[in-house]
Amino acid sequence: MSIGREFREFAVKGNVVDLAVGVIVGAAFGKIIAWTIFIAVKVINRLKREEEKPAAPVVPSAPPRQEVLLEEIRDLLKKG
Repeated sequence: MSIGREFREFAVKGNVVDLAVGVIVGAAFGKIIAWTIFIAVKVINRLKREEEKPAAPVVPSAPPRQEVLLEEIRDLLKKG
């Protein structure tokens, strides 16, 4: 028996087709799982970064110049 004939008989039995389908389905499933894990890790990292960000300190803004001048006038009137 030749190698080509033996291979043909083996392939006709369906084992090669089953193996090929299994490999393709396994690869696709692996990619889907890897993609899902990648997205989950990305979301978790984003949430951690948001939690770690310190709140911006509240810095009072300087009062307008008019208000400062009015306070100075008020203080001078109180003295005098």
